[in-house]
Amino acid sequence: MKNFYIITNKAKDPDYSFTHEVMNYLKSLGMNCACQDASEDLTYTKYRYTNADLIPQDVECVIVLGGDGTLIQAARDLHLRDIPLLGVNIGTLGFLTDIEKEDLYTALGAIIRGEYEFDTRMMLKGNVYRNGELIYENTALNDITINRNGILRVIDFDVFVNDEYLNSYSADGVIVSTATGSTAYSLSAGGPIVQPNAEIIMITPICPHTLNKRSIVLGADNSIVIEMSDNKGLEEERVASFDGELFCKMITGDKLVITKLENKVRLIKTTKQSFLQIVRRKMNN
Repeated sequence: MKNFYIITNKAKDPDYSFTHEVMNYLKSLGMNCACQDASEDLTYTKYRYTNADLIPQDVECVIVLGGDGTLIQAARDLHLRDIPLLGVNIGTLGFLTDIEKEDLYTALGAIIRGEYEFDTRMMLKGNVYRNGELIYENTALNDITINRNGILRVIDFDVFVNDEYLNSYSADGVIVSTATGSTAYSLSAGGPIVQPNAEIIMITPICPHTLNKRSIVLGADNSIVIEMSDNKGLEEERVASFDGELFCKMITGDKLVITKLENKVRLIKTTKQSFLQIVRRKMNN
């Protein structure tokens, strides 16, 4: 790899000093490197951190400086470009970022020498329909959730798998996650930890009003439909969110259709640290 691009979380590197340090280092080795414009306003675009349309076509590696959240947002922004991502943690300990800030230059040397491998992760696509019409669509690397919004009332919903009725719930919400997302919100809701490159879709109810609150793990090729049932005539207080950030309000009768996204994320791995080692360290913290 010779052509690099840097995405920076402005909150973690506000003056872009570390970003420019990395750029200058790569250029000193004869590599090509550019970064997002610190002044770029993405407020009215479909992107969160990076305008994928502005990344040069010959870029072979995107370096993401931030944390797990920054890497997740970059994965969504760039999922149509199929560019490998190198996650560099300059925040708190995470599951997704491959290396710590102090190890970046060692990792870049390994990448330039071709000493790396790809860790491929599946993503989800979610479409919200109202009266049969598509009103919202987005993607997620970790999870797509339906939560109550505002007043603390349970929400009612029905779950279907491949058009077959599965179950009805009264709960605080529901999480539909990838294996990558099994160590995020789903884990906090009592879901299992899953090998992150496994191709599965997991359904985990949030605080269901029932004795059965088990997660359900399905193959990645299944289609999940969550339909909002009657909210007992109460004010609508439901929202579908994508990786905990982008969201769409939902009302009775709305359907959220979740399937595997055709495009996948390729994370660059340069360390020998296994997923089990990361889990063990997190569990002991």
